[in-house]
Amino acid sequence: MIKFSDLNLNPKVLKAVEDAGYEVPTPIQAGAIPPALAGRDVLGIAQTGTGKTASFTLPMLSILSHGRARARMPRSLVLCPTRELAAQVAENFDTYSKYLKLTKALLIGGVSFKEQDKLIDKGVDVLIATPGRLLDHFERGKLLLTGVQIMVVDEADRMLDMGFIPDIERIFSLTPFTRQTLFFSATMAPEIERITNTFLSAPERIEVARQATASETIEQGVVMFKPSRRENADTEKRDLLRAMIDGEGDGCTNAIIFCNRKVDVDVVAKSLVKHGYDAAPIHGDLDQSQRTRTLDGFRAGTLRFLIASDVAARGLDVPAVSHVFNYDVPSHPEDYIHRIGRTGRAGRSGKTLMICAPRDEKNLAAIEALIRKPISRVEGPVLAVARISCEPEAAPTEKSARPRRTYSRNKADDARPASLPIPASDVEKTAEVSEPVAAPEAPQRNERRSSGRPDRERGAQGGGTVLGMGDHLPSFIALSFEERRAG
Repeated sequence: MIKFSDLNLNPKVLKAVEDAGYEVPTPIQAGAIPPALAGRDVLGIAQTGTGKTASFTLPMLSILSHGRARARMPRSLVLCPTRELAAQVAENFDTYSKYLKLTKALLIGGVSFKEQDKLIDKGVDVLIATPGRLLDHFERGKLLLTGVQIMVVDEADRMLDMGFIPDIERIFSLTPFTRQTLFFSATMAPEIERITNTFLSAPERIEVARQATASETIEQGVVMFKPSRRENADTEKRDLLRAMIDGEGDGCTNAIIFCNRKVDVDVVAKSLVKHGYDAAPIHGDLDQSQRTRTLDGFRAGTLRFLIASDVAARGLDVPAVSHVFNYDVPSHPEDYIHRIGRTGRAGRSGKTLMICAPRDEKNLAAIEALIRKPISRVEGPVLAVARISCEPEAAPTEKSARPRRTYSRNKADDARPASLPIPASDVEKTAEVSEPVAAPEAPQRNERRSSGRPDRERGAQGGGTVLGMGDHLPSFIALSFEERRAG
């Protein structure tokens, strides 16, 4: 069995490793450290939770233990896709370099440029950065990359997902071609393969597990969820999540709950807090100080549930996460690997459960195709506990139960009784007044109107005959234009 003492590390680095309680390297560490110490490029492919960070941290510190950094010219560069992963890598360097006089700087968003500039101006041996913030400093003229001896790209497949590949290519072009490159990823997409072929020189390829596989220590399950009604889907899904958590009982000591959208992260976190669960959100729109406090609380055990977007899915090392709940089925199958990799780390056992709605079944099939095995459909205990609460329709109130009043178009007609009698004398007067008067011959249009059917009696609603012209046509209207002009 290989031990760290067999890997030819710097004695001071080795002492720090022993202080941390490690004696035996993981397979990726045992495979990557020797060629890295020999100055070769390394391409490391391994699932999450296998110790990739130490695979490049330990040889880098051993190589950098001799030499000194110059102002604004870092000696090494580590690129990470997220702030959280960059901060975690910085913690690893602090742990393993405590007996070395090496300096480091962390360039991430949410931190003052001025403070970062001060560190760079003093000269740093190790520069850990996210691509965007690194290029911001470079474009401001505060940073030179011509002195980089070792360049590390961590979680390269996540870089691809987040659209950082053009930035990575530009950063590669700014560093010397003589640099040593250590390239690590959990999966190897075709675009990642292209970059490695372009920027790595005869790399030592270390692949300790089949690409896109989950740890065998993780128990996986999926709950098929179908809402009772479309408008109740979100509420019922949150009810199901709480039932799944409760169904795990005391075995669920802590958990990360992943959502696809940032807005859902906030909604789920508020819902859990409302129902008495100790939960907090973390996603890219939160302030860096708040994200750091939340992560520190989760690592320390003072926070039980961390509701996260995929910003927390890659590279975060919280050793004792008992459960991972996928509130949403991830859109990209590779994200499923990284999400569930937050549990079952360092040989521990873990459990993950996922909620799958009918619209997510295609993504579920893609995940099963990627991991090359079906995910167990969870029924029985979990679903028995999940009593989905659908609010009954509200009963009609006394006010709404009263019959609706109908309105006529003519309020005057409504006010008049329909059977109001008309005096006989008025009927006679009406008949006398409305007797037709002889008139000139009407145009053909009016003849057609009267020939086919009897004239409609106007005013029938009121029961009487219309007073005035009625259907009578005044003679002057029947005159032609020439006749009126001659008269």
